Amino acid sequence: MTSMPKHVEPNYNLITFLLFWCALIVVSSVYVTTPLIGVFAKEFQVTQTTAAWTGSIFSLFYAVGFLVMGPLADRYGRKQMIVFGLGVLSLVTFAVGFSNHLLWLIILRGLQGFISAAFAPAALAYVFDVYPKRKLVTTIGFTSFGFLTAGIFGQVVAGFIDQTFDWYFVFILFGGLYLVSLLAVAKILPTTKSEKTPISMAYHFEQVKKIFAQKNFRLCYVITIMLLLTFIGMYTVLGDYLKNAPFYLGDKEILYVRAAGLAGMILSPFTGFLAKKLGLLVVLRVGLAVSVGGLVMLGVDSNLPVIICMSVVYVAGISLTFPAIMTLIGEWSGNIRAIAASIYTFILFIGASLGPIIASGLMQTGSYFITFVVLALLLSAGLVASFFIRS
Repeated sequence: MTSMPKHVEPNYNLITFLLFWCALIVVSSVYVTTPLIGVFAKEFQVTQTTAAWTGSIFSLFYAVGFLVMGPLADRYGRKQMIVFGLGVLSLVTFAVGFSNHLLWLIILRGLQGFISAAFAPAALAYVFDVYPKRKLVTTIGFTSFGFLTAGIFGQVVAGFIDQTFDWYFVFILFGGLYLVSLLAVAKILPTTKSEKTPISMAYHFEQVKKIFAQKNFRLCYVITIMLLLTFIGMYTVLGDYLKNAPFYLGDKEILYVRAAGLAGMILSPFTGFLAKKLGLLVVLRVGLAVSVGGLVMLGVDSNLPVIICMSVVYVAGISLTFPAIMTLIGEWSGNIRAIAASIYTFILFIGASLGPIIASGLMQTGSYFITFVVLALLLSAGLVASFFIRS
């Protein structure tokens, strides 16, 4: 008598690593032009402000792309959207590397940003589709770790390649990584069913209205906009702070200080363990409180080792907050999860765009203490909002 085949459980560890890896390399594209702005200004004989559009245009189209890609992930399937995104992204990234005119470089960076947005909302929804509840927070923690680490990884890799080879090798390398990752995703990730939701704007507008009608979502999005706003704002201020008296650090030393933040990011994968012990809302509030404290202390003390430690403390709090809030949004949003995730990531990167602007404006006061304290107060608004969220 032939026995029935047993259900084979997916290799969750391998899938988790692949999601972390894709998050790391996709979001690194946001940051790879940061160390290259001076290189572009020199090569194309333009001002640094003009060359900076290679980064700004990516962020702008990245944010807009989330509003389009999330609904498509609901309609056509999460894995399918990740595969499509990586495939097109690899081609566009290769093309960026062969740009010989700044205008084409900026146009292709915008397209690269728009296509990159296919990953994050689809990946968040995919985790809820595939993983058992006991593994959700830990997996989202690892994926968040990839998102956060990309901020340092992208800059370090791009700077190293430019110094060793030339700037266009940065995009050839990442184009190759996206292609290899596409093959791995196609082979390893189990396919999930698509929702076959309508693709009309009216339908998606109705879903967005449903989401914003709920108080918990509104409060979560208030917290969300403060996360990258203060994260990028803090590092913008920190770089300027350490270049001047009494520190006078060079670019390489400042990069080491930024890299120290990785020590705080390693908490992200452990959010699941802490959530089981304390609850998601407690972890969210603790993470925000720790980050607020770190920001305040950055402005209070002018001792370099203390500043480095407090930057790590701030990042540690943020690394707990990210997976906690992503999990809450995912749990509440049901079968419109990708749309809710799209709004989350859109608001997140609106905050990222505002961060350098607000930080630069605050620095004009001439006081780093005031700048760090105002950033802490903005994040405190998110902490206060967290106490009004109800399970």
